[in-house]
Amino acid sequence: MKEDILKTAAELFLTYGFKSVTMDDIANAMGISKKTVYQHFENKNDLVEETTLFMFKLISEGIEDIRKEERNPIDEIFEIKRFLMRNLKDEKSSPQYQLEKYYPKIFKDIKEKQFCVMEDCVACNLERGVKNGLYRDSINVEFISKIYFTCMMALKDKELFPLNNFSMRNLMNNYLEYHLRGICTPKGLQLLDNYIETNHNQ
Repeated sequence: MKEDILKTAAELFLTYGFKSVTMDDIANAMGISKKTVYQHFENKNDLVEETTLFMFKLISEGIEDIRKEERNPIDEIFEIKRFLMRNLKDEKSSPQYQLEKYYPKIFKDIKEKQFCVMEDCVACNLERGVKNGLYRDSINVEFISKIYFTCMMALKDKELFPLNNFSMRNLMNNYLEYHLRGICTPKGLQLLDNYIETNHNQ
């Protein structure tokens, strides 16, 4: 039952935001009593914390599965992007903004966990790209790993990128192309151009 509640909470939080969804909403969506929800979670703060950890684990495992496929580094980046978009619902409700504003400690903790996962993922991707001749061997892996994560987080800032003007899908695609064109060798750029031409609707 607890995992079912977490799955429902994650779905509702991503759709409507952390602030908007109540314990009643979650109970109603599941067809159970609010008392049942409180048997597993002391309060909403507890539920939000466990839901973000549940989502983090789900996303981390999905990213790791993609990495195990050992695609070429450029394809891997776009496949991870597609996976994130499927699981984070394009973030139309600005859940990151609401989490940061109303649950700052939870936001800080989950951001640190995300950074560790993404830094390792991006660093390995960069090193493989250099090894395969797709990325320039002069790049600073540590610097790019940190700036990549920072920019990814900035894309979710709705004051910088209001949803009325920027869709998350377009933001992600534009940023990934921007990122890759800055580090690719001519061989990598050819692969990138071919990928974009083949997958321009994704």
